[in-house]
Amino acid sequence: MRRSNRASRALVLGAAFLLALSAPGFTVAADIGEKLSALMAEHDAVGLAVVVVRDNEIVYRQSLGWKDRQARIPLEEGDVFRIASISKSFAAASILQLVEQGRLSLDDDVGELLGFPVRNPGFPDHSITLRMLLNHTSSITDSQRYGSLDIINPDANDSWSESYSEYAPGEQYEYSNLGYNMVGAIIEQASGQRFDRYVKEHVLEPLELYGGHWPDALDADRFARIYRYHEGEGFVRSDAAYALLGERLEDYRLGYSAPLFSPTGGMKITASDLARYMLMHMNQGEWAGVRIISQAHAALMQAATVPVDDSARYGLGLRTDNSLVPGVTLVGHTGSAYGLYSSMFFDADRKYGFVVITNGVRDPDLRAAVNQALHAHFIGPLSSRN
Repeated sequence: MRRSNRASRALVLGAAFLLALSAPGFTVAADIGEKLSALMAEHDAVGLAVVVVRDNEIVYRQSLGWKDRQARIPLEEGDVFRIASISKSFAAASILQLVEQGRLSLDDDVGELLGFPVRNPGFPDHSITLRMLLNHTSSITDSQRYGSLDIINPDANDSWSESYSEYAPGEQYEYSNLGYNMVGAIIEQASGQRFDRYVKEHVLEPLELYGGHWPDALDADRFARIYRYHEGEGFVRSDAAYALLGERLEDYRLGYSAPLFSPTGGMKITASDLARYMLMHMNQGEWAGVRIISQAHAALMQAATVPVDDSARYGLGLRTDNSLVPGVTLVGHTGSAYGLYSSMFFDADRKYGFVVITNGVRDPDLRAAVNQALHAHFIGPLSSRN
């Protein structure tokens, strides 16, 4: 009887597989899988994870290459990546939640929020506001690195003034990782919660997403190892990407030590869960019946207000871009750190978007090439609807 049941089940599964082969989407999926593999070979990539959203739902996901290159462990859907600067959007969304609760205002003076002077020495009468941190117009730079607020705190660093540009706050765009690490400390000041715990409790858990900024609390077996390519050496593993914080948290100062969690780039999450997070932004701050931020603040994050260059404009933690897929305007963010390259971009009106992550590549142009291939396969044919 057991043997007969197994045989019947095999016949059913075989029939289902043949049916899948004849399904309308199978050829498209097979074609794009071949294209992605070819692009990986062309650009010499370690691993690649992609997720496609169309018509407001996930329609395709694929993981190719290696999770661990040395151990020859294949990349799988449930593997977790440090996504680099896409993390900034999580910090910005958290700030806007606190604004909605009346605990913060985007026009608050950053120095008053942090408890030490934050003033460009060339423009001491110009306030640097929370909004300026979020849209990279604060005049605060990464010239002295950005791993600690001591860098810009006059009481802790005699060369604090070197962290400022020569232009006035609010005058122009200059990307600032230090600014977003300051945002993390402000979240702690306003909420009374450690940065990583606030984001987990108020953004990740409501959306039922696995991940976070604290590597010690995550399953290290799920980490997709990251590799930086060096000419003459090849791929070198970047173990610092997932370094445990351990004893470094013993002297943690709430409202000051947040850079330890890297609000600017430290989120770890799967590609599929990042796509679900993207769906929240795509739907004006709400997904699956859960509202993370108001429609007005979702629109503010996506607003193309600050010129970056000829092809991009920055909002609050998100930007518009028309060069990733030439001629197509998308909203989202890129990330690059330790050899990883990531992107999360979407069209909120047409309800589609892409998550693309590679954990090591010789030629970083792979990120744009994959986005363009995904758009051509999954979205291009829909242009006749408009």
